[in-house]
Amino acid sequence: MTKTPGKDVQNPLEPRQAAVGLWFSLRGWCGLAAALCLQANLAPLAGSDSGTVLFRDQAQAAGIDFVHFNGMSGEKYYCEMVGAGGALFDYDNDGDLDLYIVQGNMLGPGKALKDALFPPRVPLTPGDRLFRNDLEILADGSRKLRFTDVTKASGIEATGYGMGVAAADVDNDGWIDLYVANFGRNQLYRNNGDGSFREAELPKEAATRWSVSAAFLDYDRDGWLDLFVGNYVNFSFSHTKDCFGSTGRVDYCGPLSYEPVPDQLFRNRGDGTFEDASGASQIARQYNGSLGVVTADFNLDGWIDLYVANDQRPNHLWMNQKDGTFSNEALLAGCAFNKDGKAESSMGVDAADIDNDGDEDLFMTHLRNETNTLYRNDGSGWFEDQSSGTRLAPPSVPFTGFGTGFLDYDNDGWLDVLALNGHVSNLESLAKDNDPYPLHQPNQLFRNVDGDQFEDVTSGAGPVFELSEVSRGGAFGDVDNDGDTDVLVVNNNGPARLLINQMGQRRHWLGLRLMDRRLNRDLLGTRVAVFLPAGRTLWRRVRTDGSYASSNDPRLLFGLGDETRVLKVRAEWTDGTQEEWGGLPVDQYSVLYRGSGTAVTKP
Repeated sequence: MTKTPGKDVQNPLEPRQAAVGLWFSLRGWCGLAAALCLQANLAPLAGSDSGTVLFRDQAQAAGIDFVHFNGMSGEKYYCEMVGAGGALFDYDNDGDLDLYIVQGNMLGPGKALKDALFPPRVPLTPGDRLFRNDLEILADGSRKLRFTDVTKASGIEATGYGMGVAAADVDNDGWIDLYVANFGRNQLYRNNGDGSFREAELPKEAATRWSVSAAFLDYDRDGWLDLFVGNYVNFSFSHTKDCFGSTGRVDYCGPLSYEPVPDQLFRNRGDGTFEDASGASQIARQYNGSLGVVTADFNLDGWIDLYVANDQRPNHLWMNQKDGTFSNEALLAGCAFNKDGKAESSMGVDAADIDNDGDEDLFMTHLRNETNTLYRNDGSGWFEDQSSGTRLAPPSVPFTGFGTGFLDYDNDGWLDVLALNGHVSNLESLAKDNDPYPLHQPNQLFRNVDGDQFEDVTSGAGPVFELSEVSRGGAFGDVDNDGDTDVLVVNNNGPARLLINQMGQRRHWLGLRLMDRRLNRDLLGTRVAVFLPAGRTLWRRVRTDGSYASSNDPRLLFGLGDETRVLKVRAEWTDGTQEEWGGLPVDQYSVLYRGSGTAVTKP
């Protein structure tokens, strides 16, 4: 994030990285020149429906009164501007998405609320909060959103300094559990199935580091969800440093001022408890200060891999070796550095098939004066930086992005991109006007045009995109069950926003939930193809991870545009088998259970 001076830790891979970085740099200059020529000669791309408000913030109207409190007192503690995230998940199994939002608290030894630069605008409710979705579908088909704060009734007492959250069913009992990442002790909450949660024991190693993002995945294909925890840097109140901005003012330090700490991988024992597999899996061998993580089968070998977004140090692509171990192949795969051979300030990250060619591409957000980066997958787990050629790079230069995700907001069958922004050090244009928290920036929305180009449609996306805030976490899902993707935005030191999609439901769509009756849960990692009459094939992946410090709806949404039917649906399960279904209804959700379709031979 902020590029303030500080002593970097020696990395054993640095000589190799330097050599590979030079190659990327030479390749990058050529690519950038070609992209700039292309940019200059492109006509403006056609926009979405003119005058349409794409998203409306309905948080306050729906009863979500959450305001994040970062506990800043003027000490410039590093962790106060990094959080926080949230989750969209159905904790009560009533068919709609509930909300979990991570909270901060007062920071620093001996500090109290009276020392806060920004005292809470409303009486501060300590700890994270859980909101139950009491969605009503009226007789005319319209939706009435209403959320109820059920934190106290749930038994959740997450009063640490919250960073992020991951949601999934860790014990295969049919109820979604929560893992909370903190600056401090992390927590696992097991869902009791009656509206309440109980805190479960974690390995002692899980509580010793500053964690930001986490992800659930079945890396060993044993049917139980394992847990990856992304850890950041070795910052503590007894280990602070003085850093300064470009004008000489005291400012937040950046990640290179502190040593990174190892990420962790915890293997599910099969009873909802975990053992530390960080060393045995090789995950702990290389660490660069992670902020975002996404899991997917990047080389299409049927085993889930990990991509870790590291801050100002090379990113990691942990390829599953099918024997309980991983190998970091980011350097040779082309996604450790950008096309100029530089490590970037990666915060948020997501993986999806942006060009409908059947493989997982990567997008991540970065620091101001860098660019957000799109890596296109060639299908074998090798990537090429196509940020400039797709027109995603230039509009991102003035912004610092955190939460991000692929979503088909207009349901035309092409995945668009949302970037949630907010800087990490004082913006002088704001500071000189005595802005009390001079980090805020507006968010951005990019429309995918046929998989090759992206159009910046922020200016027409609605009044909520005119706000300038310090946005961090973003959770994606269909909150009102109307067939399009909505977004929970968690702002640092500001109110949560619930962006309700106003456009996607105007087109046809297909909603799917992929389940296993024996395991009694969503089959995370499953790849699904929808075959359309016009010859197009759309690919999506069952997941809850991605974005930044947040957890997403595991259901799949396929935008069909004007198509009124689908030919067939194919699921590639995480155990390597495949099944197909035909005759699925459009404009509604269907549940597909493993074993209920027609088995197909893997091509």
